[in-house]
Amino acid sequence: MGTIMMPQPVKAVIGVLTTDSCLLPTVYAGLEQRLGRIDFTSELMPFTSTTYYEAEMGPNIERQFISFERLIDAGSLAEMKLFTNAVEQTFALKKLDGEARRVNLDAGYVCLAKLVLASTKDHAHRIYLRDGIYAEITLRFYRKTFQPWEWSYPDYRLPEYIAIFNQIREIYKDQLEDAEIV
Repeated sequence: MGTIMMPQPVKAVIGVLTTDSCLLPTVYAGLEQRLGRIDFTSELMPFTSTTYYEAEMGPNIERQFISFERLIDAGSLAEMKLFTNAVEQTFALKKLDGEARRVNLDAGYVCLAKLVLASTKDHAHRIYLRDGIYAEITLRFYRKTFQPWEWSYPDYRLPEYIAIFNQIREIYKDQLEDAEIV
């Protein structure tokens, strides 16, 4: 029988897509009320890996990644995704044929070994958590850098994104060392 051990806390991250960057300060203020102070914000980058979101959000979508100073329990990922979905709905535009998100929030976390993202869609490489939320190991940390899997989203394979997650991992690693958790 194995000995049950509690995992280390993890670093909450959110990948943000928007065509209206003026919304971000208000969105981020709402996220901070729930998740704590933002301690990392990437540059806004053009999102050109797919046109999947253009029908809903329009052209000229930009991507930004943020992370939060307060470490969280990895088991709270489903709760975090449900919260970010509610935030998306708060900023959605009402249309005759439904709603159009003005901000898309990819909830996830970084730990020393991986980047995990939450999803509302099932697939062969996703594990069901609860309340319609699944978890996916999107990147693994291997040979001193994050590496994609065959199922990793095309944009998460980009060197610029990998560099961002390596940077967030270093912040996280420093936090663990400061708290003497490593």
